Amino acid sequence: MASERDVRARLQRAGQEHLLRFCAELAPGPRAALLAELEPLEPEALREHCRSAAAACARPPGPPPGLATRLRPLPPERVGSASRSDPETRRLWEEEGFHQIALNKVAVLLLAGGQGTRLGVTYPKGMYQVGLPSQKTLYQLQAERIRRVEQLAGERHGTRCTVPWYIMTSEFTLGPTAEFFKENDFFHLDPNNVIMFEQRMLPAVTFDGRAILERKDKVAMAPDGNGGLYRALADHRILEDMERRGVEFVHVYCVDNILVRLADPVFIGFCVLRGADCGAKVVEKAYPEEPVGVVCLVDGVPQVVEYSEISPEIAQLRAPDGGLLYNAGNICNHFFTRGFLQMVTREFEPLLKPHVAVKKVPYVDEEGNPVKPLKPNGIKMEKFVFDVFQFAKNFVAFEVLREEEFSPLKNADSADRDNPSTTRRALLAQHYRWALQAGAHFLDAHGAQLTELPRVWRCTCEAGRSSPRSSWTRTGPGRCSPDSLPDLPTRGPQH
Repeated sequence: MASERDVRARLQRAGQEHLLRFCAELAPGPRAALLAELEPLEPEALREHCRSAAAACARPPGPPPGLATRLRPLPPERVGSASRSDPETRRLWEEEGFHQIALNKVAVLLLAGGQGTRLGVTYPKGMYQVGLPSQKTLYQLQAERIRRVEQLAGERHGTRCTVPWYIMTSEFTLGPTAEFFKENDFFHLDPNNVIMFEQRMLPAVTFDGRAILERKDKVAMAPDGNGGLYRALADHRILEDMERRGVEFVHVYCVDNILVRLADPVFIGFCVLRGADCGAKVVEKAYPEEPVGVVCLVDGVPQVVEYSEISPEIAQLRAPDGGLLYNAGNICNHFFTRGFLQMVTREFEPLLKPHVAVKKVPYVDEEGNPVKPLKPNGIKMEKFVFDVFQFAKNFVAFEVLREEEFSPLKNADSADRDNPSTTRRALLAQHYRWALQAGAHFLDAHGAQLTELPRVWRCTCEAGRSSPRSSWTRTGPGRCSPDSLPDLPTRGPQH
């Protein structure tokens, strides 16, 4: 370990020596921990990080100058659709996807570096229960979908196959996630095929460019965004592990989408048959001002433009068919070839520009007193996973139905959208539709058959746990209660 003198000299070069201002007061253990945290920070990189954070934050918000003239929607030949394609085309996509899965060429990669802070919990978001009758967490739902797609591909092609699950965590989520998987026996997946790795952390910065001290012995650090994936892949030699396993195609997704279809064979098959090196699932925007990024072309290059960067006038433009011109909403659900990821990590990662997130960052004042700010006081710099689209040689988008594939969990129930209640209802409604299509019937408490989604399913929940529901029970073959829905065998690869 470097000495205090060496660390202080490095911080002086970075203009951040204030991070050691309480060092003399610390006991040997906390002092050693602080020095160990500071030692890996390269002076030049730290100085540039703090400078660029302050400069980026000082820029006026809103669309970049001239952006409107540089935007174009994705051309139709780059876009496929799950719902608008004919059944035979869809069948061919699905068959190709299952074929690649059966050959052990497909992996899934989960972006799980975030905590459930906005949900009112301190543990990783993947451990959250939204109040399903089954009490399953997001992690369990996803694990079971991996097992199911392995089973379906194996049955179709008469083989045993594996879809490795790579999970990118952060300093905050690695330990709890690893322990949770062990406690739950990895949800009956082979532990050797569940690979967890950690993304880098970056110091939070004040508006005037000073790294923030969270405690006397701790710098305020934050994950470097889901775009930190590319450095993490190199740091932990993940692509080498994929190559050893024979993986060629990677499905990347965020932890909070309760409807995500892992290793979706239709999406995989579409991308493979199109010869894509990079692809993105999109949903049609619900309304012009919806706060989602838009997948489009900027100067002829595929990118995601954040909703805050698109003017209201551009957002409301209409296509000849009457729909929104810029309607391809990004849902952080992506396809990459391993070769493309290798090219990004070796050549293009340094070109990714960090984005500013202004946050409330706990800190210690000049007297060493801990402070929890009531308003934003710091900057966290993040890279976004989709910022690599611009480097693709053959980018495609795949439009899916929102009600079938996108319901994110981002807020507590006190919010009016993207909360435990809305995600729970989205999954129950999907299972209800699947059950009806499979020939099931639902009865109310009086034995009368129901023909639409019952309101009683909209149960309340507290801290992610469901409260008592209706008294429905299974009444015979083809007749189901809400509790049975999460385990129903259904058409297609996903539950």
